[in-house]
Amino acid sequence: MSTDNLLDEYILSHISAEPAHLARLYRRTHLNHLYPRMCSGHLQGRILAMLVAMLKPRRVLELGTYTGYSALCLAENLDADGAVHTIEVDDEMEEELTELFATAPGGERITLHIGDAEALIPTIDEEWDLVYIDANKRRYIEYIDLVLPRLKQGGFIIADNTLWDGKVTDTVTNHDAQTVALDKFNTYITSKPELEVVILPVRDGLTLIRKK
Repeated sequence: MSTDNLLDEYILSHISAEPAHLARLYRRTHLNHLYPRMCSGHLQGRILAMLVAMLKPRRVLELGTYTGYSALCLAENLDADGAVHTIEVDDEMEEELTELFATAPGGERITLHIGDAEALIPTIDEEWDLVYIDANKRRYIEYIDLVLPRLKQGGFIIADNTLWDGKVTDTVTNHDAQTVALDKFNTYITSKPELEVVILPVRDGLTLIRKK
């Protein structure tokens, strides 16, 4: 086993345990879905749950539901009056996600929206305390421009996959649309004086953004 893999195993064995219902969901995702790497998993899921516990948001918006793992983590530590609105573009996931949120712990705090995020964001009449962006990598700039006007002062945005396997360091060789778009997003958010930004080198890159 490589040093990196050993370190990953060490980290996972020295953080809070993955809740059983999320472990089952993670396994189902790997058995039944394409691109299971898109599922947040143990470490990132505990980070999301911890951030919610720290920041105490009441209204959370998630862009990109996939199989629902991250939505459940975001809902896990919400207060009783807290809510997560999650948007998934793939309508074939609607039945599975509806059943999941009806039965999983914290699912009662989650409202599922099916459709294109850019079309749906303006229709949800909420002010956001926390936004988690994990949808179409090519549209991250458009997403942040849509959510910022209704992100509360002092609110946070978490953007996933912002290092894109390290490809953002060489957009000449790695000139695929996702890499180029994420590199532009990373530059864009640091150019906005109303935002504080830090990138955590966790998994594929996790950017924390605070609206001053």
